[in-house]
Amino acid sequence: MAGRLSRTLIISDLHLGSPSRTTVLDRSEPLERLLAEVQRTDRLVLLGDIVELLEGRAQAAMAEASRILGTLGAALGRQGEVILVPGNHDRPLIRAWLRRRGGDLGIDDLVPADASPGLASLVAQLGPGVVEVRYPGVHLGDSVWATHGHYLDRHLFPVSNWGRLRSSRAHDPQEQVTPWQYERPRRVHLSPAMRWLPEPAAARLRGLGALVRATTMPALQEGVLDPRIAPLTARLLSLQVRRHALPAMARVVRRLGVEAEWIVFGHVHRLGPLDTDDPEQWRDPQARIGFLNTGSWLYEPRLINRVQPPHPYWPGGAVVLEDRLPPRAVGLLDDLPAERLHTPSEV
Repeated sequence: MAGRLSRTLIISDLHLGSPSRTTVLDRSEPLERLLAEVQRTDRLVLLGDIVELLEGRAQAAMAEASRILGTLGAALGRQGEVILVPGNHDRPLIRAWLRRRGGDLGIDDLVPADASPGLASLVAQLGPGVVEVRYPGVHLGDSVWATHGHYLDRHLFPVSNWGRLRSSRAHDPQEQVTPWQYERPRRVHLSPAMRWLPEPAAARLRGLGALVRATTMPALQEGVLDPRIAPLTARLLSLQVRRHALPAMARVVRRLGVEAEWIVFGHVHRLGPLDTDDPEQWRDPQARIGFLNTGSWLYEPRLINRVQPPHPYWPGGAVVLEDRLPPRAVGLLDDLPAERLHTPSEV
């Protein structure tokens, strides 16, 4: 596969069909820009959270995704290749298959295209070229492994993509694990003193973990993050990615036994490394691995209000792989002003 392909484009976090996130691909100019980029590409990797299936309107989301993914498949053509790697927001497409796979799940498994009716529909739309579905990651040649990245949440507290890194000694044993151990729900073990509490109080404490995780949902973030402080919010989240999310991703890679020189992931919506980033902060010195993030295709005013691209949270992020060159993060929409990204228009 790697020998016949010269250019790979990796994108993630489109969240097509989401009512609470604003994808820029429902606007004509960003979509046309992506289609032009896809036409120059031999292989397109959709690295998770392509369809928003966790916000209660799955049928509408699938219809929106089918429309846009159909245009991408047509732009790629019969000679192109598409690899779809589900993330946590479109994981329902493969949920039944995952349950059957269980402990046999590897790090680069081929998922049957008919694993669910929804998946079969999306695969058909992504034609006419070759379409594969891989999970939880995919090897793109000998040196690159790509995954959505949601496994890193399990190394953070609260369990989310913006939490604080857990102590490795107390919570993250370094022995190798299987992907299935990341897929299984994490059990919260409370103190034995819980048995002395009245049942109503104990029940409230048992629900604390769920409450903390709920605060990571977009609808609740809207009430906390003010667009007027977007530059500060973006700086703080970038700091969290460097100090917590990237080390958490490094733990995932080590524990899964992934052998690669480069790890590409999405999930945290933070494109990088950019020219303004310290490249050493995007490397794991212990494993000598470099990390890249694909950013997102969302217009998020709570992160980019009153800023100018290039910016790590500007929509239109991607990672490009080309023969004999190291992978690089690019902003495909950096020359488009904000009013051409979030003003409604016809596609």
